[in-house]
Amino acid sequence: MNGWGEFILAGFAFLASHAIPSMPRLKGALVASLGARGWTIAFSTLSTVLLFWLIFAAGRAPYVELWPQDTWARWLVNFAMPLAILLGSYGVGAPNPFAFEGRASGFDPARPGVAGLTRQPLLWAILLWAGAHLIANGDLAHVILFGAFTLFTGAGMRALEARKRRVWGAREWQRLSAHTALIPFAALLSGRWRPKALPSPLRLIVAVVVWGALYYLHAPVIGVSPQP
Repeated sequence: MNGWGEFILAGFAFLASHAIPSMPRLKGALVASLGARGWTIAFSTLSTVLLFWLIFAAGRAPYVELWPQDTWARWLVNFAMPLAILLGSYGVGAPNPFAFEGRASGFDPARPGVAGLTRQPLLWAILLWAGAHLIANGDLAHVILFGAFTLFTGAGMRALEARKRRVWGAREWQRLSAHTALIPFAALLSGRWRPKALPSPLRLIVAVVVWGALYYLHAPVIGVSPQP
């Protein structure tokens, strides 16, 4: 299968897989069967495989140009990706009850860590990745791909924040979020948050390694060089 058919099928498969967490009975059965850690590993692996399939399918779809690729747009991707990877590296598994990739244990509202920078670091990372690639790739398949990620990530960010507010209630939300912000650097610029510890060097090393791997493997794996 190739062309638009594969791209549509990959898109439906990716969307269907991400509907699983919103199905309590199905997710509960999977967690009971695999264990919490096994569920996380299995879902992360499935998501990664389907994402790569979707990206490859977009590359194999018929090329329909909507706007040309410009050098400045490729530079934009090269500036955005290190920021996105840093956000993802410091967000995944960090004490941060606001984000789905964070953990509730160990969170101190007075010392919110990465949540002081932004409550949704991974979603902002995805938004940066998708938004920059949307601008740089002007063919129809990639506009659909990255445009969908940009729209759904932005909408998902608002929906997740609203759900947390409802679940916790106004008073608990205010207590937990007093020194945080949704918009990156907003709490820092307003004076509501001041970093009280140096960032983890291990997470910085992970970010550098991931950036290097993505940069140098982009051409042989994706088929397009990231160089402007």
